[in-house]
Amino acid sequence: MQIAYYKTPIGTAKVEGDNNGISSITVIDKPVDTSTEIPICLKNCFLQLDEYFEGKRTNFNLKLNPKGTEFQQKVWKALIKVPYGKTKTYLEQSKVLGDIKAIRAVASANGKNPIWIVIPCHRIIGSDGSLTGYASGLWRKKWLLEHESGIKQQSLF
Repeated sequence: MQIAYYKTPIGTAKVEGDNNGISSITVIDKPVDTSTEIPICLKNCFLQLDEYFEGKRTNFNLKLNPKGTEFQQKVWKALIKVPYGKTKTYLEQSKVLGDIKAIRAVASANGKNPIWIVIPCHRIIGSDGSLTGYASGLWRKKWLLEHESGIKQQSLF
């Protein structure tokens, strides 16, 4: 397994993967130096993350290899289908998966998503439109949704 650290506008990400694909992208809250040498198997991921944060990429085209249960894998595959700049509720996601009663299990699987941003669990919101349930911090979820909205808020100060 290869590991490299990538600096984003909202924190440093630890990227893990090998020739079988990206297995994990997690945001780290403690200070970590970004990697100066990127393993070949992670270079395309870094390039696509650059493009995403520059506003040039709306879809990722990476080989993914997240570890999880069969149910978690099903939830994560459904997350990838939520379009850039759009949101769905946990209830809508449960309906897509065929079981509205599985809403808590779906929310739990979202919370265990090992591939930050690329598997876009930040696009799932509460039924009332609230930002809820984001392992990387609600402020990051808000930032990502605003980034994807295309509407840039100007500062008054």
